[in-house]
Amino acid sequence: MSLVGIVRACVLAGGLSGLFCVPVEAVAGSPSSLPDHRTVEILSHDLNLTLFPDRHELKATDRLTLKVLTPRLDQVSVLLNAGLRVTSVRQQSKSQSQPLSFVTEPGQGRDAGGQEAARRVTVHVKGEASPGQILTLEWDYEGTINDPPRESRHLRFVTPSETAGHIGNEGVYLSGETRWYPDQAGSPATFRVAITTPEGWQAVTHGREVQRTGRPSTSTAASTTEWEVSAKTEALTVVANRFTVNRKDWRDATGNRIEIVTYLFPEDATLAEEYLDASVRYLDAYTKLLGPYPFPKFAVVENFFASGLGMPSFTLLGSGIVKRHYTQPYALGHEIVHSWFGNWVFNDAQAGNWVEGLTTYLANYYYDEHVGRSEQARDQRRMMVLSYAVYVRPEDDYPVGQFQQKVDQKDNAIGYQKAAMVFHMLRREVGEEAFWGGLRKLVADFGGRYGTWRDVEQVFSDATGRDLRWFFGQWVERAGAPSLKVVEAVTQGSASLAGGYTVTVRMTQEGGPYRLRLPVSVKMAGGRTQVVLVPMESVEQTAAVAVPAKPVSVTIDPAFDSFRRLSREEVPPMLNLFVTDRQRSLILPSEGTEAERAPYVELVGQIASREPDIVKSSDQDTVLPGGSVLVLGGPGKNRAAGRVAQACGKGVRLEPNRFTVGDTTYEGTGAALLISCRRPDRPGEVATMFYGLTPQAAAKVARLLFFYGWQSYLVFNEGAVVARGDFVPSKEEMEVRFAE
Repeated sequence: MSLVGIVRACVLAGGLSGLFCVPVEAVAGSPSSLPDHRTVEILSHDLNLTLFPDRHELKATDRLTLKVLTPRLDQVSVLLNAGLRVTSVRQQSKSQSQPLSFVTEPGQGRDAGGQEAARRVTVHVKGEASPGQILTLEWDYEGTINDPPRESRHLRFVTPSETAGHIGNEGVYLSGETRWYPDQAGSPATFRVAITTPEGWQAVTHGREVQRTGRPSTSTAASTTEWEVSAKTEALTVVANRFTVNRKDWRDATGNRIEIVTYLFPEDATLAEEYLDASVRYLDAYTKLLGPYPFPKFAVVENFFASGLGMPSFTLLGSGIVKRHYTQPYALGHEIVHSWFGNWVFNDAQAGNWVEGLTTYLANYYYDEHVGRSEQARDQRRMMVLSYAVYVRPEDDYPVGQFQQKVDQKDNAIGYQKAAMVFHMLRREVGEEAFWGGLRKLVADFGGRYGTWRDVEQVFSDATGRDLRWFFGQWVERAGAPSLKVVEAVTQGSASLAGGYTVTVRMTQEGGPYRLRLPVSVKMAGGRTQVVLVPMESVEQTAAVAVPAKPVSVTIDPAFDSFRRLSREEVPPMLNLFVTDRQRSLILPSEGTEAERAPYVELVGQIASREPDIVKSSDQDTVLPGGSVLVLGGPGKNRAAGRVAQACGKGVRLEPNRFTVGDTTYEGTGAALLISCRRPDRPGEVATMFYGLTPQAAAKVARLLFFYGWQSYLVFNEGAVVARGDFVPSKEEMEVRFAE
């Protein structure tokens, strides 16, 4: 996508997926949106770029190599940032350089700040041109790029700071969205770039650093870094800042040499070894699974604004994220997997974005399975199902194949979490050999090209020798998911009989039936478990399972290997049920000193600025308001705290100077609690409370409260989680326990 590029913006989200990756701008330049009458294809850019951070300016020359696609060529049009001015265009040939006339047209879209984003520049070409002919046009241009990053406007859906590009003393960020060089849609190209910066600055972009030289400028000392980008890329991103650079060479299993680099701010340079080692760890794992790493380097680059951006051969992480040791699989590992899917095999998002689901599956989920953390892997599958249940109401649902980019949590649940489960079910359907072989073939066949869901389907159909149209039609092109339940389960037999016991279970699925293979698990006396796979293609299915010992319970798909829709009553109580309820109320504290109430008052302001529809209620009311409620402040500060304790029942005891959850009591000046319980009179709604035993304890958690939305209770000490867990949901449709 040449015009705006796919810069994958990924930010720490906590809990479920850890990393949210979002294309920064709509995919107006994807192949499926292009007209079929393009006159030229851009093959390469040879850029000379000089940056003036103190003036927010750049000056550049771009030598464009074009391939003619039409029998007659009179003109060539490109898009360029509205803040930049073309000073000359020349047509180059072996014998001469001819100046060309050009016209600038205003008004090609708006940037993140609502300003005019780009202008179309049309140049009139001299001489005859025929299909296949190569032309070279040299553009000189200069101007201002000054869109300072703005904080995200979301409360619970964390996105990067918003900017269409910025040159300043705090740093330089020029992406495909910036349109900082002349370009056309749908022309992935190679690049050679020489970037001149003030002395002490370092520029970074895609590909391989060829050389770095210092030279005197007309005004101040400067340095120039030259880069070669030999792999076609959709859009080139350049960043620059005052970095401390550390490097490590690494070779993959086939002997290919890859340079691992960190570009960190001097105050964070001590973290370089941690990021270098983690990068090597993930590259080693994924090259064995997916094939050779497609780029000459992988770099971790620190950014001056909040971000987690993935580009070919480097990731750009906000300074706050770098300081938080952002080396987890769902974070740094996710960016590295994008090296194969998204940055090497391109994604035509307007035809359906499959890349984010696959990357989420391989990084956020599969790495746990790969290293033997089976419980964590199961919990990730469970959280993918929970995310869909919490954030996607049936009336708002849409097919995975229609997902393009993430705008809200609903999109995340469909395009990332459900899509990841689609790949998990595909792997179970086709088997290990065909699945991993299919992914390697996808990389080999579509590297440097755009791929679609239909291409993915064809690759796996070829790998298995089977027609998988039913699978992709069901899981990719159809909205929704099956709602399953056990309507009856009975046991027969005894230990004295030769045949032992038989468990007969009758299951149903609502709506149009899905074609499923459901694990049916029977737990027996003594702790043993037996699992059988039961095919289900109709609304109702009965299965009989023979077991050698007395059955204790039967559960359908306890490991969450099949995607399905849970009702909200089947979800454990949690803060995210409050967040997504249609009717929500905040109950503010009315007692205590101003200092004691301060963390909660500040939190209310944060919530109200982003979620103005939430109702604010007084703790003077004798009953809780309807819907889900969030009570801020505990006993002695908020009179509603006692009503939350009543909803939670005997296992929870809340006091001004201590609290008890289960069998454990917590106290001390650093202790804080976030707890959610079902409302007994309203099982689809929750009563949630957050309080600290001191104002300081509350303040350390309050600003990040909505990162912790996926458990029924979390206990904090000095801002760090020390205990967490779930209460049982109010309804269980998938399990039946037998009488002792």
